[in-house]
This record gives sequence, structure tokens and C-alpha cells, in this order.
Amino acid sequence: MGKVIASATVSLDGFIADESDQVGPLFDWYNNGEVPFNGGDPERVFHVSATSAAYLQETWSRIGTAVIGRRLFDITNGWNGRPAAGEAVFVVTHEPPTSWPFPEAPFTFVTDGLASAITQAKAAAGDKDVSLTGGNLLGQALAAGLVDELQVNLVPVVFGKGVRFFGAYDGPPALLDDPQIVQAGRVTHMRYRVRR
Repeated sequence: MGKVIASATVSLDGFIADESDQVGPLFDWYNNGEVPFNGGDPERVFHVSATSAAYLQETWSRIGTAVIGRRLFDITNGWNGRPAAGEAVFVVTHEPPTSWPFPEAPFTFVTDGLASAITQAKAAAGDKDVSLTGGNLLGQALAAGLVDELQVNLVPVVFGKGVRFFGAYDGPPALLDDPQIVQAGRVTHMRYRVRR
């Protein structure tokens, strides 16, 4: 069985978006290079550095499913029914949408909690990894011991305020192994295994 990996592009001070849920310069590295990279949606092609392309190919090719929160689902409109990476998306929500225009898309709306969503996503992913988004969902999953690895794409920008990578984390200190570090153009990719 694969791992549960929380991944996000993060400012130097720990934010994944500003107070208006806009990413601003955080995502500039997705289009600052010459190498095309497609994570799963053929209509969403990035142009990154060769170093970032190799890193993304290695990490994204292992993703089988994703777990996201309702907030991200609403902001992105569920990427118009196409998972950003992997084959299926599990959306943690109190109430499924009633008029989403993509009912045949591989999205499952999970109303019985984050742990259930991760369990379902792991079963669907098989040997592949489950991708978990940042924010409050990540904070809850980390506090509950449900995260195996953190993948941080650190961008040299300071936001000052906004949406925190770990949301309102209120768990015990989470110890991580030393990171694997890949330096690329305007982004540093870091992978940390979560210690148990």
C-alpha cells in the first residue's frame, strides 16, 4: 500500500494562499521553465525547469488518488471534473454539492470525516500514494497521525498572512526526518518523512 503524502507550494513564512485564497507568486515556478509537464489533465500543462520536471515526474507518477477539502473543491470547481493528479478525488465535506455539472467525474464526496476519506482513498489507490492538500485538512490529518510524508515546494516569497500550510494545527509536536532537498528555479522541493 502507498503512503499518505501532504503536498503544497508554500511561502517562506508558511502560507499556501493569501487571505483571498489567491496563490499570487507561489505558482510562478509552474511556468518559469522550458520543460512541459502534464500531471494528469491533458489540458493543464506546466512549463517548469528540467530539475522541477524530474522531481514532479517522480512524485506525481506515484499518486493514485487525492483527498481534498470542500473549500478547495469550491475554489477550483473540482478542476472541472478532472483530477489534478491521480485517478480519483475524495472530497471531505459536510454536504455534497447538489448541482455540480460533472456527475460522472471520479469524485467521491465523503460526509463521515477525514479518516474515512483517507481510508477510502487508500483502498482506491492500491499500491500508489494518496495526495492530501494543505490547510486545515492537513493540520487535522497530521494531528491524527494519518500523514506519512510532507512534500513542500518552498517559494522565496513572504506573505505575512493568509492560509496556513498546516491550518490551525493543534496537535502534539510532529517530528520529521531530515529532508530530501532538490533546488530548482525559484522553488526548493523538500520531502520529509513523518516519524511515528
